[in-house]
Amino acid sequence: MYCSTKKFSKEELKYLNLLAKKYTNINSASSEIINLKAILNLPKGTEHFVSDIHGEAESFSHVLRNASGVIKNHISAIFGTSLRESEKKSLATLIYYPEQKLEQIADTEEDLNDWYKITLHRLVLICKVVSSKYTRSKVRKALPKEFAYIIEELLHEDSVSSDKHMYYNEIIDTIIDLYQADRFIIALAHLIQRLAIDQLHIIGDIYDRGPNAAKIMDIIADYHSVDIQWGNHDISWMGAAAGCQALICNVLRIQARYANLDTIEEDYGINLIPLATFAMEKYADDPCTHFAPKSTDDVLSDKDFHLIAKMHKAISIMQFKMEAQIIKRHPEFKMENRLLLDKIDFEKGTITIEGKSYEMNDMNFPTVDPKNPYALTEEEQEVMDKIKSSFVNSEKLQEHVRVLYSKGSMYTIFNSNLLFHGGIPMNEDGTLKTVTFRGEKYSGKAYLDAVEMAAREGYFNKAHTQGKRECMDIIWYLWCGEDSPLFGKKKMTTFERYFIDDKTTHKEVSNPYYTLRNEESVCKTVLADFGLDPENSHIINGHVPVKVSKGESPIKANGRLFVIDGGFAKAYQKVTGIAGYTLIYNSHGLVLVSHEPFESTEVAIAEEKDILSSTVALQYSQDRIRVRDTDIGKGIQENIRELEKLLYAYQNGIIKEQ
Repeated sequence: MYCSTKKFSKEELKYLNLLAKKYTNINSASSEIINLKAILNLPKGTEHFVSDIHGEAESFSHVLRNASGVIKNHISAIFGTSLRESEKKSLATLIYYPEQKLEQIADTEEDLNDWYKITLHRLVLICKVVSSKYTRSKVRKALPKEFAYIIEELLHEDSVSSDKHMYYNEIIDTIIDLYQADRFIIALAHLIQRLAIDQLHIIGDIYDRGPNAAKIMDIIADYHSVDIQWGNHDISWMGAAAGCQALICNVLRIQARYANLDTIEEDYGINLIPLATFAMEKYADDPCTHFAPKSTDDVLSDKDFHLIAKMHKAISIMQFKMEAQIIKRHPEFKMENRLLLDKIDFEKGTITIEGKSYEMNDMNFPTVDPKNPYALTEEEQEVMDKIKSSFVNSEKLQEHVRVLYSKGSMYTIFNSNLLFHGGIPMNEDGTLKTVTFRGEKYSGKAYLDAVEMAAREGYFNKAHTQGKRECMDIIWYLWCGEDSPLFGKKKMTTFERYFIDDKTTHKEVSNPYYTLRNEESVCKTVLADFGLDPENSHIINGHVPVKVSKGESPIKANGRLFVIDGGFAKAYQKVTGIAGYTLIYNSHGLVLVSHEPFESTEVAIAEEKDILSSTVALQYSQDRIRVRDTDIGKGIQENIRELEKLLYAYQNGIIKEQ
């Protein structure tokens, strides 16, 4: 507290008078100080880290529902040997999928009322445990409105008092008698899911490869507390939504490559008929062999398969042309080596790259004029104009991209952890690389801040100005530029992978960061640049899948860095050998969890089959981590200091009670 000689500046008095309007007297200020100090001693909330979801909505939804094993662990801790393993599995499945599981139980359970009574008691007990680390006020805000009062009564039932116990049982019995048990169980299950995780962190790449990115964005938009670190695939969609034609082509190309055009047409209502008609006409007799879609479910008809291949090739050629226009506008990008259409020898069927000649595997370019290879034909321009209009006017797409901007950023600092998707441009010696960006020199955190500002301007600046176009070009650069923190390679060899069989041309050399991040000293350099304590902080990365099948570890730099891209996307699982990592940070420390492939929601419900998860690594804290140790706790402590000043001002007659 403050001594009697304490004096306040004019600015402090002005602030304290404003604070006094909320805390009008000594009692209210004192009560709030007591309340805030009590909160500081609660265990910290559980954080859940997920990365590189790539459109796999079913797997993502299940990992959210089971909180990467947190709920299952609670069930085991609460009930121990008092429940059989089969009963624990059944209870867990009920919490994950209450609506579907209740239908199944209604058909199989002989004494439904008895089952309701037992289950409701169990769910309330789980609710008590998962809510115990929160204040009553926070729990109250999370309660479903229709049952808020009843659940609050049950959560704070005193099991010692026999009268209270009878009151508690009567509530349960009445819920069953009034045929409200199903609705109440559903409400409790969703509340348990909600309280199991306090903060969700998504370390980038929600989009592409898998079929249901839009469904994932719907889940994220409604999630109670989430932050997103943009991935290179996310930034591609963000730029496309802003109207960047090269990225519109890129988005369509990748969706065609993985046979996910339904995301474009059905989820976002974007009309692809102009592209389909154009592709069928221009590539009518072209099998487009090297553009065959990579379908994972084998349900495409021959007709659809060949149509998508033609659309894939058509939009790829348009992409190379649109990208060339950006490269020519920006010599500072230093990407002239990506201008390849003019390097084709149409007579010999070869291409010259960096002084070496390679055979082309495909020489059918009906829309490429060898004399002016980067110009769109009139028909291509017409298709481009129509598709661009659909992208910028898609209400659903714009809604989702605004979620990416409002909840997302290039990086996040949260409770001494530095979260970013890709990497930090570095030199071979482990120093931060200085990058010239928009005429200024930046490195590390300052560079990411400058890049983020440009990405926001490229979307939100609605004026058709030179500045907006420049920022949209920068968004494209973030997709594939050498010094992009989201890409992190010398070049993207898309053209070579399509048209040249010689795989030496396919190689993409990564930024030194991806090798150097194995060294603890380098990670500490990065952490310090972002203002974090290098000795007690971590970097959490996605972007580059961890090749578990080849013995690679997701834990780098002596535990200073975690890579949690383990292969959510089915397209990656042959390489990674698993189906993703997630990270849990609770009041006991960090827990890294690996997951086996998720079969389906139907199997999870019918067979009560959870994702097989296993703990990969633990970093336990000797002392339980409390709210006082978190970022929120630091803010609360600052609030306490201001309230103590106000209390002093009241007690010493500096400010009058109201």
